Amino acid sequence: MAKAAWKKFPHADKAYVFAGAALKKNWERLHRGDREPYPADAAVQEAWRLYHQGEFHKACEAGLAAGADGYNAANKAAMIYANYLETDDKRKLALFQEISERCEDLQQALPKNANAYYIQAYALGRYSQGISVIKALTQGLGGKIKSALETAIKLEPKHADAYSALGAYHAEVVDKVGAMVGKLTYGASKDVAVKHFASALKIAPDSAIACIEYANSLVMLFGQARMDEAVKLYEKAAAATPLDAMERLDVELAKSELED
Repeated sequence: MAKAAWKKFPHADKAYVFAGAALKKNWERLHRGDREPYPADAAVQEAWRLYHQGEFHKACEAGLAAGADGYNAANKAAMIYANYLETDDKRKLALFQEISERCEDLQQALPKNANAYYIQAYALGRYSQGISVIKALTQGLGGKIKSALETAIKLEPKHADAYSALGAYHAEVVDKVGAMVGKLTYGASKDVAVKHFASALKIAPDSAIACIEYANSLVMLFGQARMDEAVKLYEKAAAATPLDAMERLDVELAKSELED
């Protein structure tokens, strides 16, 4: 764990505190995107409570302290923190690497845990963007990301977040290396990107992050030709009602995209 203090979640809200039975009651909606099963262990439940209210550092520590069953809570807290709140690029990359390594340990311990693969793909995807996608592809990270996402979907066919991430992967590769090289070398295509986003939005129609990733990908792949559609997706994301800290960060991101 990087030693410097983690920044505070800037939108603290009582609505994101799921005390007692409220966590289980709201679980299905909170985890509609990642299909994380409700944990039996009270310590793991507590790590997820901290995560949902935006106490990302405490959630990460509590999840790690709870052992393998708490790793997804720890890793998700670290990945959302690194993506949205960490401003130091070196620390951000270090966090994504740590998450990926812990996910590998979790894959060994619990090979049927879909989020051990999804979260690793997310961390490696953001790491790749941080070092440059072209550089990441030459290091072989593209294949690793694609394979991890496909495994997550195989283990959990209704994993909306994995579909979104896989759509973004296809779009990013085609954008960076072109349609022909993308298809022949990395098995990436525009049509498959669009298909994966359609799957994500079918499962989670009002998911702010699915709308944002789809909008970004449409701009990347089609430019002005589908800009109106992208703007509508940003507007839909900005108008979403966030249920927890992560969703609030997604909504705020959509609002800032619309202002640009």
